[in-house]
Parts: sequence; structure tokens; C-alpha cells
Amino acid sequence: MTARIGVVTFPGSLDDRDTQRAIRLAGAEPVALWHKDKDLKQVDAVVLPGGFSYGDYLRAGAISRFSPVMESVIEQARAGLPVLGICNGFQVLTEAHLLPGAMLGNNHLHFICRDQKLRVENAQTAWTGDYRAGQEIHIPLKNMDGRYVADAYTLDELEAEGRVVFRYLVRGEAADGYGNPNGSLRDIAGITNEAGNVVGLMPHPEHAVEPLIGTGRTDGLPFFTSILKKLVGA
Repeated sequence: MTARIGVVTFPGSLDDRDTQRAIRLAGAEPVALWHKDKDLKQVDAVVLPGGFSYGDYLRAGAISRFSPVMESVIEQARAGLPVLGICNGFQVLTEAHLLPGAMLGNNHLHFICRDQKLRVENAQTAWTGDYRAGQEIHIPLKNMDGRYVADAYTLDELEAEGRVVFRYLVRGEAADGYGNPNGSLRDIAGITNEAGNVVGLMPHPEHAVEPLIGTGRTDGLPFFTSILKKLVGA
């Protein structure tokens, strides 16, 4: 059995092809999904990729959340379909209320692009099984609206239930990839839903899957091998 992982393209998606390549490198079959279509083509999982869907008008992800494809994604995610939201995809997931909280503009009001150091907090989700809790990884980051916020009750609930999946490392110098890059509350870089099938994060694992590009690290590849093992027991 070959796992089939859908990648949604919205108007303004930038990283859909990169995500498809990462899926292929992990050994799964990428399936292109178009934002106007409700049909998910019987995929086993879905990735909402990074970019600037609909130009980030109103709010990042606010319009994409109402795309026809999202009706099916929301319904099936609530039924257990694994869904990963990367950067803009994370923003879409919060707008769709598949994940709590919201994404606001970076606290320094600048677009940021750098290799970011993260700590894996939860290695039990559908997308993080090939990591270990406490592991430190390097993943590229590029965003303008990457500041994760939620009320104190929600933040405490996420912490208590182990639903903070990734956290920005804050020791050392920001120039070395340390530090909170956007003002996210409690240094949160990624979270999951209660069931662990829906994960959203701001950094871009699809840009860290091959040793010949970027920093030469492959710290992002376990996202895609994790879901493959979850689906087919590879």
C-alpha cells in the first residue's frame, strides 16, 4: 500500500510543490488538491502548505478557510483524517477552528526569514512520531504573521494536555536561530488538537528534507516519514 497525501493549492500558495516533493522523498504519493474542489480524492492525509493565500487579505488564512476544499478538510479532520498546516496552513487551521488560538503579525512588524531552532515537545502526534520529545531541530522559518496568541485559559489547557508540539528555543543569540522570532506567546511554534491528528506549525519542514539544499539539514523529513509510518506501518 502506498500512502496518498493530498496537498491543497490555494491562490497564493507558494510551497505546494516543495511539499509534494517532500512527500515523495518520504516514500508516499503526493496528490494535488485544488481549493475550489470539495473532492479530496480519497487521500489518507492532507497538508495545507505555506504561502500567502488570497494575499492575506482580511487576515492570513481568513478567506481560504471558506474555500470549498476546506469544507471537506474540516469534516474529515474531525473524523480523524491527519492534517498538517504549515505556516499559512497553520493560519488556515486556526481560522477554521480546527486548532485553537490565532496568528497575528510579528511583534517587530517585519517579515522574517531564517533557519530556526526548535524543541520537539510532543512526539506522539500523527506527524511527529519519528522525533523524540526534547529533540532540538533546525527548520527554516519565513513569515509576516507568525505570532501565536490565545487566552490564558487556552494556553494553560494546551500546556496541561501536552498539545504544544514545538517551541522556539530562546537561549543564545537570535542570529544563530535562537530566540522567539515573532513574539508567539510561551514561545509556541506549533500545536495539535486533542486527538493528535491535526498539527499546525509556523516553520517549514518541507524546506529541510534534502542535504543538498538550504543548510544541508534534513530535520524536516521526519514529518513526512512519521505520517507514512502512521498510515501504512512502514
